[in-house]
Amino acid sequence: MSNIMQKREDVRNVAIIAHVDHGKTTLVDELLKQSGVFREGQDVAERVMDSNDIERERGITILSKNTAVMYKNVKINIVDTPGHADFGGEVERVLKMVNGVILVDAFEGPMPQTKFVLRKALELKLPVIVCINKIDRPEARPDEVVDEVLELFLELDADDSQLDCPFVYASAKTGVASMEAASAGNNMEPLFETILNYIPAPEGDPDAGTQVLISTIDYNEYVGRIGIGKVDNGSIRVNQEVVICNHHDPEKKTRVKVSKLYEFDGLGKAEVKEAHIGSIVAISGIADLHIGDTLCSPDAVTPIPFQKISEPTIAMQFMVNDSPLAGQEGKYVTSRHIRDRLFRELNTDVSLRVEETDTTECFKVSGRGELHLSVLIETMRREGYEFAVSKAEVLYRADEAGKRTEPMELAYIDVPNEFAGSVIEKLGQRKGELRNMGSISGGTYTRLEFSIPARGLIGYRGEFLTDTKGNGIMNTVFDGYAPYKGDIMYRHQGSLIAFEAGEAITYGLYNAQERGTLFIGPGQKVYAGMVVGQTGRSEDIEVNVCKKKQLTNTRSSSADEALRLVPPRILSMEQALDFIDTDELLEVTPKSLRIRKKILDPTMRKRAAQRKND
Repeated sequence: MSNIMQKREDVRNVAIIAHVDHGKTTLVDELLKQSGVFREGQDVAERVMDSNDIERERGITILSKNTAVMYKNVKINIVDTPGHADFGGEVERVLKMVNGVILVDAFEGPMPQTKFVLRKALELKLPVIVCINKIDRPEARPDEVVDEVLELFLELDADDSQLDCPFVYASAKTGVASMEAASAGNNMEPLFETILNYIPAPEGDPDAGTQVLISTIDYNEYVGRIGIGKVDNGSIRVNQEVVICNHHDPEKKTRVKVSKLYEFDGLGKAEVKEAHIGSIVAISGIADLHIGDTLCSPDAVTPIPFQKISEPTIAMQFMVNDSPLAGQEGKYVTSRHIRDRLFRELNTDVSLRVEETDTTECFKVSGRGELHLSVLIETMRREGYEFAVSKAEVLYRADEAGKRTEPMELAYIDVPNEFAGSVIEKLGQRKGELRNMGSISGGTYTRLEFSIPARGLIGYRGEFLTDTKGNGIMNTVFDGYAPYKGDIMYRHQGSLIAFEAGEAITYGLYNAQERGTLFIGPGQKVYAGMVVGQTGRSEDIEVNVCKKKQLTNTRSSSADEALRLVPPRILSMEQALDFIDTDELLEVTPKSLRIRKKILDPTMRKRAAQRKND
């Protein structure tokens, strides 16, 4: 076995990292277009890398994706990564596949997630190209952003070679890049050239035994699991016998055969017979392949070290829907359907945990954050599943002394100055601790930095948008475990609960709207125990929204005037998950979202509440 390391000059592997909404995916679009991936006149969707519907609607990347472009006979493998903290597990793994990163930043300057992903890249000693995006915006301030990014590098202890990084100024939307902030440039060539000159070519020993580290798992109905990773040493070919081993599990040594091998080509995969050092490959036909596994030659089994995947911090119960309206809208409603679907999700999502509970009707699902779980709920709902979920709860741990600890978050909040006071007050009630406060955007906005328990943020986003009249921006990033901070009162207002089953009628709703804000309009089906609104008081109130007007023989001049209903507040998925309390469930069907009490019968509910208080 030789130990001659060789560079492979015709390949570059690079990941694009940034905070959510700084324009990573749009940048990849332009690199694809300008490298000739699409034929002349081909109709290309905007943000073509965000392939699933939820990613398109929310404008966020959830799953990291691979693509490859050719430039001057060099194949550039590009990985687009998520910019949201809940999907941080994706970013950490992807960085093991690449030799450098492009850090995209926009006029807002570095955000918490920029800091999180940049720290990971610097720890792995990856060179960084900084791309200042959105320079075509009127509010662009490239010189200040460069200073802010360099400050961030210093704060994260970057070494001299990393500090000496190139800056490229781009407008991904108009498809131009330049090396100077003052000139706009004509195309993306400056960025391509910087990648070739600054990102090192992958190196490895071509004559050594095969070593491929699996960093991502894809799943396809037809071929099953697909492992994606980089060839670190040797080569890999179709029909080769390899051994699956794992750095964290010394016992694991499974012999398997490589049945199909692909390399990335544009947006698709091209089948290849053999791949060499530095290539990013997809391997299908191996059932027991997991993230962090290394494929090795049988005569040299040495797993590549791989960081452990971040543990989940919050959990929800997913259960069979047993409300009076169950089974009318969903295609898959039984516990077996729900169980199979949740376990299938584990094929691709490594930060997720699914556990069975004492009853067969209910499963405990744990994830990295509210967004992580709400995306799963939304995906299942669109596939025709019907089920109910409980309020999110955080996962506590015990420290060495046996004391209870809980997950903490760092929250960075930018709000107009006049709303800063109410935000500080609200987060104080939720056990938030103000760490830092400064003014930004020429003194019109305040930036607040809080350390707050993860459970303190559950249900806060909706309230935050109301308090700041939609002008606040809140970003959070996980900040380890700390001792339990004490009880938090989540919701100060009670629910309006339907008193009987039937259809909501204008007359009943008109009388009920005096008691609070309604979530439903006339003609909607309700059942006893369903939550139809929110009251201003702290206790729940039962209302009869199906009540009809008693008809009499006499007419009065004012009685028959039309009853005016206030338009109901229609809750989105996130708002409903934020709203529900610990004694409530959210009923999710492909067509509706309904909030209900766990115990529908009013007498039983009152007894349960009394027992709890006693």
